[in-house]
Amino acid sequence: MAELVTEGLTKALGALKLVRTAEQLETLLQDGVSKQMTYAAFLEHVLSAEARSKTSKQAALRITLAKFPYVKTLDGFDFAFQPSVDRGQVDLLAQSRYVANGDNVILLGPPGVGKTHLAIALGVKACEAGYRVLFTTAATLVRELKTAFDQHRLDARLKSYADPKLLIVDELGYLPLDRTAATLLFQLVVRRYEKGSLIVTSNLGFSSWDQVFGDPVLATAVLDRLLHHSHILNIKGDSFRLKEKKRAGLLTHPQAASPKGEGVGQIS
Repeated sequence: MAELVTEGLTKALGALKLVRTAEQLETLLQDGVSKQMTYAAFLEHVLSAEARSKTSKQAALRITLAKFPYVKTLDGFDFAFQPSVDRGQVDLLAQSRYVANGDNVILLGPPGVGKTHLAIALGVKACEAGYRVLFTTAATLVRELKTAFDQHRLDARLKSYADPKLLIVDELGYLPLDRTAATLLFQLVVRRYEKGSLIVTSNLGFSSWDQVFGDPVLATAVLDRLLHHSHILNIKGDSFRLKEKKRAGLLTHPQAASPKGEGVGQIS
């Protein structure tokens, strides 16, 4: 009789797509008996475990679809090495309320200080919170928008970048934009304004963004929208990539990284 009941439960769980519960049914039943759970307590125990399993799988799928170049976490960020980073501010951002509110996050600092690490880690947190996230570099973003413009499918490409609740644009400012690229990027910022959040990393301070866009008016228009609802992290510290070399004594007189020294060439 017990075997028939178990078989019936397994079929019902399969029909309801309660995969984890079906796989662990015997263990769950034994656990319920040994702990003398009430019917209500047992049901809550089973459904909570199933919900956690589904949430975890959905978050993993969102992380995959976000196209991160690699996965980074806040636990893996060395806050002691970068004391200019406000840990409290980052922890608040990790709750992803800024995504719900449509706010932006701007990470500024010289190369190697952890801007991309923090951007990805916050993106992973947003995925875990249930938001659709997309990661891209500024160079890739501009290249794809310009290709779409040339092929008369710009609207569809803009929509694909405007739809995710959180868009991460990494390395803005490493290469200056030509007029077409700057205009296309401005169109994307306008589409996302107060509708979706942006995380932008840049090696340049805001006063130098006119160098990136090649037009002070266009740069001001972009900044106006990005900064209207924003959280800014200005990282002032040494490069993580040089840390180990310094500790090993391989870099006794490191050349200071200058944000303005980046960007030879042009994204066109």
